[in-house]
Amino acid sequence: MREGLRAYRLITAMWVRSTMAYRFSFLMTTAGNFVATGLDFLAILLMFSRVDALGGYSLPEIAFLYGLSSVSFGLADLAIGSMDRLGRRVRDGTLDTLLVRPAPVLAQVAADRFGLRRLGRVVQGALVLGYALVHLDLDWTAGRLLLMPVMILSGGLIFCAVFVGGAAFQFVAQDASEVQNAFTYGGTTLLQYPPTVFGKELVRGVTFVLPLAFVNWLPASHVLGRPYPLDLPQWVAFSSPLIAAVSCALAGLAWRAGLRTYRSTGN
Repeated sequence: MREGLRAYRLITAMWVRSTMAYRFSFLMTTAGNFVATGLDFLAILLMFSRVDALGGYSLPEIAFLYGLSSVSFGLADLAIGSMDRLGRRVRDGTLDTLLVRPAPVLAQVAADRFGLRRLGRVVQGALVLGYALVHLDLDWTAGRLLLMPVMILSGGLIFCAVFVGGAAFQFVAQDASEVQNAFTYGGTTLLQYPPTVFGKELVRGVTFVLPLAFVNWLPASHVLGRPYPLDLPQWVAFSSPLIAAVSCALAGLAWRAGLRTYRSTGN
């Protein structure tokens, strides 16, 4: 673990130095990322220009869900968003170059072409979350205050697990980056809306199969004082760290299993 973190730090530092060599380009791409991700919330604002509530949730409540999902996913995307390039490396055989280097392959793939411009998504999500916190009329108890950083960190780890699990699947499928994106980028878009607008089958799927509901739906239900999806017990709102740990462990097992199946491209 220590060796992997050291390799990740060195590789990301190299890419950050490369990025900052062209600071105007960095500022423009970060601003572009900020604006592009902000279009999702603009769509929500357009909806609320015609309705007062969406699925029974007010605009500040949906902004709260949106902000939590965007910040959590943004942190994961910033840290290991390059994992979706693994399929390309598997197809063209360039993964071989990573296997012969004295550093863990996962750390190398995660840090490959580290994109500091992805901070734009994190900042945009944080601003929407700040708007929600200002406009929500909540009684901020100790439990609710504690859940805020727990939700963001646990949500980021859950998304990291999805990134790694999707990359492991690419060892088998080899051309499945869009399948992976359906669960990563598609997952964060799903969580920006309340569970009440989706069918129960979908809510069950993202609760018991792919545990994205633990990113914000379940803990946010406690903070907002809303009924829990699927009538789950209240203690599940505090189980996000456990779910994140289990998800990361399973993703690690999937990664090692996928890496063992790699046989290069032949000739």
